[in-house]
Amino acid sequence: MAKRDKKYAKALTGRDIPVLTLDEKWKLLFPRDEMPDKMRDIADELDELLERREVIADQVKKVKLVKKKLLEEIPRLRQQILREGEHSRKQYELDERMRLISDCNEKIDEYEDEMLDLPRDIYRLNYDLMLQSMAICYTKLHSNTVEIERVENWLAQVRVELKRQIIQKQEREIENFDLYSYMHQIFGAEVVDLFDMSYDPEHKHRVRTPNDNTGVGDFAHVHERQTLI
Repeated sequence: MAKRDKKYAKALTGRDIPVLTLDEKWKLLFPRDEMPDKMRDIADELDELLERREVIADQVKKVKLVKKKLLEEIPRLRQQILREGEHSRKQYELDERMRLISDCNEKIDEYEDEMLDLPRDIYRLNYDLMLQSMAICYTKLHSNTVEIERVENWLAQVRVELKRQIIQKQEREIENFDLYSYMHQIFGAEVVDLFDMSYDPEHKHRVRTPNDNTGVGDFAHVHERQTLI
């Protein structure tokens, strides 16, 4: 047993472990078509033992029912033998019933002996399946944790870079507004239009007060950066 399995085994000692292949939550964690071969083999063997346990329990009930009916016939046959004498033909029927009852007892003993071994075998397989499950879960948890930490580090770096880029964008917008506004004030709209400048502060990167309705040359310079979300 591996060192990690020994650790799991120690943690599981004395605990009531549910039969995993009968547990719906376990089935959600480990769909049969996604199981490793070793786990699937254990699960299949465990299911076979569970099915065998049900079959034996059903067979024992049937044999005991047959035995009960046979026993119920014994008093009647004995009474008839007493009336008819020891050479009565009912003696054969009685002997046959007794033989069948003996067969039933032997069959019940065989089933019960097998039933004694089944719980131990079921527990062993279920225990092995639990160790397999815990090992797989441990590996997935560790792998997911490493990936989560990687993504968290990436997000932290992206947030810093995003903040820097937004600040740069806002600074360029303010600079463009100032340049365009000052050019209007110094050279006038006709000269600026003559150079076919496409920057339009009214519709693109607008930086002005909401109540300011004056021309471009009179724009108030409100250099307020947008709040980062």
